[in-house]
Amino acid sequence: MKLPSIKNLETRGKRVLLRVDFNALFDSGAMEDVYRIKRTMPIVEFLRESGAKVILLSHLSEGKKGTLKTVADYLNDKFDLKIKFVGGNNLTAAKKASVEMNDGEIIMLENIRLFDGEKDNSESFAKELASLADLYVNEAFSASHRRHASIVGLPKFLPSFIGPLFEEEIENLIGAFNPNHPFLLILGGVKAKSKLGVLDRFLDIANNIFIGGALANIFLKAKGEDIGNSVFDKDVLVEKYLNNEKIILPIDMKRKDDKILDAGEKTVEILTELIKKEKFILWNGPLGNIEEDGFDAGTMAVAKAIVASEAKSVIGGGDTVAVVNKLGILDKFDFVSTGGGAMLEFLAHGTLPGIEAIMVY
Repeated sequence: MKLPSIKNLETRGKRVLLRVDFNALFDSGAMEDVYRIKRTMPIVEFLRESGAKVILLSHLSEGKKGTLKTVADYLNDKFDLKIKFVGGNNLTAAKKASVEMNDGEIIMLENIRLFDGEKDNSESFAKELASLADLYVNEAFSASHRRHASIVGLPKFLPSFIGPLFEEEIENLIGAFNPNHPFLLILGGVKAKSKLGVLDRFLDIANNIFIGGALANIFLKAKGEDIGNSVFDKDVLVEKYLNNEKIILPIDMKRKDDKILDAGEKTVEILTELIKKEKFILWNGPLGNIEEDGFDAGTMAVAKAIVASEAKSVIGGGDTVAVVNKLGILDKFDFVSTGGGAMLEFLAHGTLPGIEAIMVY
C-alpha cells in the first residue's frame, strides 16, 4: 500500500491542515497520558522547521469536559511551540488567524467535533475547512476509522498526504498479514464485535489464537461454562469458532462478586509458555478488568513474557498500552500502535476510511 507521504514535499510558506489525535484529557478535563501526543510531535516539529504554517486539528471524545487549549498549553510548556489557540466552534476566527500566519507558526483550533458538519461529514463544512489551507496531512491514524469531515472530507478539496507516524502504522500492521511463524494472536478486552472481524481475518494466518478478557466470557458462556454475573455481549454469536483447534480459552479465572475479572494462574502459565515459542505476536486487549485493583496481573505477566521472548511484537489498544506503560516497558515492544478501534478495523479489512479518502482523491 503506497500513499502520498509528506516527507519529501516542499512546505515552506504553505498553510498545512494537520489532522492529529490529541485526545488526551481525562473526563474531568485534566491532562492524562500523552503517549499519542509524543508520537505525533516529529511531524509537528518537521513542518514548523520546514517553514510551513501549521493549523492543528484534533478532537476530544464525547463526554469529556475541558478544551484543547489545555493541550495547547501543555505543548507550549513542554516543547516551546508557541502555539496560538483559536477558540470557538465556527471558522470565522480561524480564517482570520490562518491568513495572518508567518512561516513556521502554529495555530490550534478547538475540538473539531464541536463544529457543525464534522461528525456527519458535511461536504460544505469540509470545503470551508479546506479553505484555511493549501495542503492536508493526516497524522491521526487512530481516528481514521471515523467517516468525519476532517478525516474523509478534506482530501476531496486539498492535495492530501499522510504523515510519518501514519506511514509507520501501515507498514507494521501490514506485516501481520504475512508474518514469520509460529504466530500468536492475542485478543482481549471488551469490544467483541470489532475483535471478531480480526479473528475472522487471522483464522487462516495465525498458528495460535488466545482469547481473553470479557471477549472470552462470550466463548465460555457458549461452551456452557458458568460465568456468573460477568460482562459479556449476548448479541455476539461465537458458536462457529468453538471447535477450532487454534483457539485457546482461559482454563481458570480470578473472580470477585461472581464476576470473572482476570485470567487465572494456570491460564497465564500456559500462555507465557506458548509465548516463548513464537516468532510473531500480535496483541490487542487486556486479559482482565484492569480498572479493578489487583486484576491486571494476567495482562502484566503476558506483557513481561512477550518482551522477554525473541518474537517480534506488535501491540495496540488503549487499555493494553496503558498497562504496558505502567510497567515502564513500552519501548521494549517492536511496535506499539496508537490506534485502538482504528488498529482493529485496519487488521480486519486492510484499510480505513481515512486511507481510502486519500487514495481516491
